[in-house]
Amino acid sequence: MSQIFDFHARLGSGPGAMDRLRTTMDAWGIDGAVVSAGGMIDVDRLSTQIIEGGQVETDADNEAVLAGCRRYPARLLPFFFGNPHREPDSYRGRAGEFRGLEISPAVHGVPLTDERTTALVEVAEEIGHPVYVVCLGRPGAGAVDLVTLAGKFPDVTFVLGHCGFIGIDTYAVNKIAAVDNIVAETSGSYTGIVRIALERLGSGRVLFGTEYPLQHPSVELAKLRALELSPDVWRDVMWRNAQRVLGEEQS
Repeated sequence: MSQIFDFHARLGSGPGAMDRLRTTMDAWGIDGAVVSAGGMIDVDRLSTQIIEGGQVETDADNEAVLAGCRRYPARLLPFFFGNPHREPDSYRGRAGEFRGLEISPAVHGVPLTDERTTALVEVAEEIGHPVYVVCLGRPGAGAVDLVTLAGKFPDVTFVLGHCGFIGIDTYAVNKIAAVDNIVAETSGSYTGIVRIALERLGSGRVLFGTEYPLQHPSVELAKLRALELSPDVWRDVMWRNAQRVLGEEQS
């Protein structure tokens, strides 16, 4: 079996969180991962904001992510969780230490159409970072808004988290299909939607992710294995696409 890269893990809470992530990766044969901060908002509040709206202005603990990833630099790559409520210089000043940017309207409540979001993406463009985005089912934060944002920054690779807003979001997959600089990440979506994403986007635009620790990697791995992908498609989804997006391709 080829190598496996998780494009969407989070640093859990409490002492030893990074060691727990590494141990879980070892147990399930995951060779590397993108790691973003978690814990800015509890699950109940997050769920309410996704459905009803709302926001927090809390900063992510990007320093903890950076420190943890430095312990395992060959395996764990830190993403900066951007806060649109702050000036973009807070990201620009540290961007060189990170490998990408995450933006979440679900957490910070700022639309993808907002100039504050655009300011963060402008920094990502300067640095050459990919941008991971969690969309919502509301104006300003949906797949169509991601398409508009990606159109303004054709040299930036955007990653549509979870293949869309809900587990059966063919709407989002269809909307991004014609936009080559948007790829889709698989955590939380149904197996059938991953298959549709592969058919409509191609195997070069789908990335494996887990959403650890909210989702256990064994569940997401079982989902992909159930698709019985060809060895070449499996390598694309589980390893090669992530390496390309992150600029880790080897000649």
